[in-house]
Formats: sequence, structure tokens, C-alpha cells
Amino acid sequence: MAESRATPEGLFGSLKTLGATLAAILQNRLELLSTDIAEERARLGSILLLSLVALFCLGVGVLLLTLLVVVLFWDTHRLAALGTLTVLFLAAGGWIGGLALQRLRKKPRLFEASIAELAKDREHLGSGR
Repeated sequence: MAESRATPEGLFGSLKTLGATLAAILQNRLELLSTDIAEERARLGSILLLSLVALFCLGVGVLLLTLLVVVLFWDTHRLAALGTLTVLFLAAGGWIGGLALQRLRKKPRLFEASIAELAKDREHLGSGR
């Protein structure tokens, strides 16, 4: 009778331990998912900021280019200043826009760390560890 009583306690104890382990794994995966979402939000925020700065620089460049055409037949000193500023803003806008495009192309796979951890879990469960 002592044997039959030891088995149910052992079974319930094992189930309790299994439940605690599964809850810990779930909590860990949710924390990883939360971190992945926060990183993605920060990345998108920086891309948005770079895009807005690029658009501003390109807009100022176009405005200065227009002024350059209007002032084309005025004194030569004004042309050099407007031409320099136009080239500066257009180059800055193009460079920052290129940075934004580069970041968009090099984006990491969404939830990459979480997927890798879940794959490890599946491998461990499949191998019987």
C-alpha cells in the first residue's frame, strides 16, 4: 500500500514540476517577444526620423535650386553662394535618404531571437532531453 501511495504523489509532483517548467519557458519566450517588438519599434522610429530629415534637406535643396535659377542673371557672388548651398542640401538629402534605404534593406528578421529559441526548444524536446 505504501507503493501505490508513493506513485500518485510522485506523479502529482512531476506534473507540478512540469507545469512550473512550462510556465517559466512561456515567460521567457514572452519576454523575448517583447524585446523583439521594442527593437523593431526603435528601428522604425530611426528610419522615420532619417526619412523626415532627408525630405527636409531635399525640399530646401529644391527651394534653393529655384532661387538659383531666378538669380541666375544677377551678380556673380550670389550665384556662388546659392550654388554651394543648393549642392550642400541636395547632397545631404541624398546621403541621408541613402542611409534610410540601406537600413530598410538590412532589416533583421522579425522575432528572430524568439524563433531561434523556440527551434532550440523543439530540438531538445525531440531528442528526449
